[in-house]
Amino acid sequence: MSQCSGFSQKGLNFLQQVRIENDKAWFDANRAVYDRELLTPFRSLVDALSPVMLTIDPQFETRPAIGKTLSRIHRDTRFSHDKSRYRSRMWLTFKRPSKDWKDAPVYFFELGPDMLRYGLGYYSANKATMDLFRHTLQHRPHQFLEIAACCRAPFELVGESYKRPLVKEQAADIATWYNRKSFAVMVTDSEVEKLFSANLVTLLAQSFQQLEPLYHWLMQVEAMKQVDPQDL
Repeated sequence: MSQCSGFSQKGLNFLQQVRIENDKAWFDANRAVYDRELLTPFRSLVDALSPVMLTIDPQFETRPAIGKTLSRIHRDTRFSHDKSRYRSRMWLTFKRPSKDWKDAPVYFFELGPDMLRYGLGYYSANKATMDLFRHTLQHRPHQFLEIAACCRAPFELVGESYKRPLVKEQAADIATWYNRKSFAVMVTDSEVEKLFSANLVTLLAQSFQQLEPLYHWLMQVEAMKQVDPQDL
């Protein structure tokens, strides 16, 4: 893996300050801090993780560029009630190139002024995708539970659930997945010191590999989107 020495407190301080200032003149005056303390280490992190991620899926986008694997710090405020210009968090993703990436499985790592978060899941799966996922649970529940064992602590399953169970008297270990409107399996950690070490690469690489069985299950769901529903 390529070298990546981690992030710095200066980078986290920048994100904290941008949350307070959220002003173009301030950002332009401090752009060098953004480039040096955040963008550069994010690019290094993508480069360091890419060899491992390509063993999981050779079709992953791995270019360390904004709009490819890296998030934009500038927010699109056209359709948002929140008109703040800049984000106070940044993230990277590993996913296949797709126009509908929000509805497809994605690995992610995110940091903010006081946290880090990483995992695998959907940004916002639509109902059709979740219906296909539920189809796999109905037909292969035991196989799925074997796969879901990879989501052990410190990972946790998150995502809004339907208020009423979709299937009555369903086993709880399946129901907790089955009733989600969308979901992700993630770790949220307040120990930001983990960001300041080259060990961050190993932590993320091992964590992403741990979730590989779930990723491949979700990619089976993606393949089902190309199949006539009558053939399922």
